[in-house]
Amino acid sequence: MSEVKLTAETRTEFGKGAARRIRRDSKVPGVLYGHGSDPLHLTLPGHELLLALRTPNVLISLDIDGKTNELAIPKAVQRDPLKGFLEHVDLQLVKRGEKVQVEIPVHTEGELAPGGNLLEHVLDALPVETEATHIPEAVTVSIEGLEAGASVLAKDITLPSGTTLAVEEDAVVLQVLAAQAEETAGESAEGEEAAEA
Repeated sequence: MSEVKLTAETRTEFGKGAARRIRRDSKVPGVLYGHGSDPLHLTLPGHELLLALRTPNVLISLDIDGKTNELAIPKAVQRDPLKGFLEHVDLQLVKRGEKVQVEIPVHTEGELAPGGNLLEHVLDALPVETEATHIPEAVTVSIEGLEAGASVLAKDITLPSGTTLAVEEDAVVLQVLAAQAEETAGESAEGEEAAEA
């Protein structure tokens, strides 16, 4: 798990106008909360934050006003729906050794059994509980040779040490669906004409 260092400033201006001014300066408004403390409103560097958020559940070391250092993980990220730039970020305060609940991406490897079967990701991310400073980036599941009707349950996935499931063990994560034969429009129309005659 990589740790990304960011410099943040506390902010005292709120509202849409203040947020627009912050974004015009290539920065992002955010809130840091957790551990029963009052929410702390921050201004974060836009480009560095965008790069950090490319890693799921990234651990962020915040240098706030050059006075305090805090560890945080992203909890909610708002993006502009059209342009994709960051509008706001919520960060959760964490401590070293503390357990947190996060969702980690599920990756697959291998090939399904022959026959044009389809793999459905019932859960794109697996809810787990793990130490804040050792959050796995992803879990990888082998789908080699799985037939139609097969499924992979949460309990079937090997988790890194120190990580436990935060979802029912019998929750379906992946399932293999049989390929459906598609009728062409011409065949179905011919069938209807024959039925009418």
